[in-house]
Amino acid sequence: MKYLVFLFLIAFQAQGQEVLFDGHVYDSKTKEPIPYVNLSFLNTLKGTSTDDNGHFYIDVQKSFLEKQLHISSLGYKDTIVVAKDIYKVKQFHLVEESFELDEVVVVQSLGNSNVLNPISSYSLTSGFSSSSTPWVLALYFPNIGAQKKFASKVTIFFQKDKNFKRPASKFRLRMYGVDVKTKKPNKDILRKSIVLETQQDKDYVSIDLEALHIKIPKEGVYVGLEWLFVPYNWYVATLVHPLTNKKVTEDRFAPTFGGVYNKNQNYKAMVYGMGEWTDFTVKSKDKAKNFIPAISLKVSSKE
Repeated sequence: MKYLVFLFLIAFQAQGQEVLFDGHVYDSKTKEPIPYVNLSFLNTLKGTSTDDNGHFYIDVQKSFLEKQLHISSLGYKDTIVVAKDIYKVKQFHLVEESFELDEVVVVQSLGNSNVLNPISSYSLTSGFSSSSTPWVLALYFPNIGAQKKFASKVTIFFQKDKNFKRPASKFRLRMYGVDVKTKKPNKDILRKSIVLETQQDKDYVSIDLEALHIKIPKEGVYVGLEWLFVPYNWYVATLVHPLTNKKVTEDRFAPTFGGVYNKNQNYKAMVYGMGEWTDFTVKSKDKAKNFIPAISLKVSSKE
């Protein structure tokens, strides 16, 4: 089974001295450690995440200490610092993001429900795996019609990987608004960190969002899946190098998100990595369908 791995082919120069880049990330106000913070060296394919105790560690070339490090976690301000500043003190404090309070919509009974991008396990053709640095894989859902719509459930499908031996893996759910000009994801819609676990006996995970009263913006919404580079998700995969045709092993991080081909051009996939959003476009052989992450979004509407 083939997987689309977010790993670019680059020519490596002679390796220099490696150092252990490690430390903890804390909340600047509470001083509590923050789990599942993603740290990525900008313009590289190197990154890691904090574990349950807010601790991170990764071996990097010494030259990486001069690079900029992007630090991000839902509910906190995205921050860019020079890596050597953290290397010296072994810690960093993230500032909590301040959100304007949205109007709370109390809905007794929503009328119609509709599932966008409905998927069955039999339609899965391949998957999205991650290596080297944490990514966010996002799928755009349009908002068509005049009714007010609310996100009521998200379902994510997975592909099993025989190399991953643990019974479960963790990832974070993200939801974004849409930039009117660029059509890319912008502000977080979710106000809390939702970390989900895969289940060994199921090829999907569903989460009920009705209690959160998430209104779909008129421009539509992106549903994002964020890999977490924690030991819990780590495994080693063996594959054939596309240039040398030799077997190589590489570090990967679960889960492998399922993918499907869809002819509806309204659904658009994007990837966030190395500090920016980029289009992800893979077409079917007949060019009529796009390969997109296997995410279904149930929306409820009120006249």
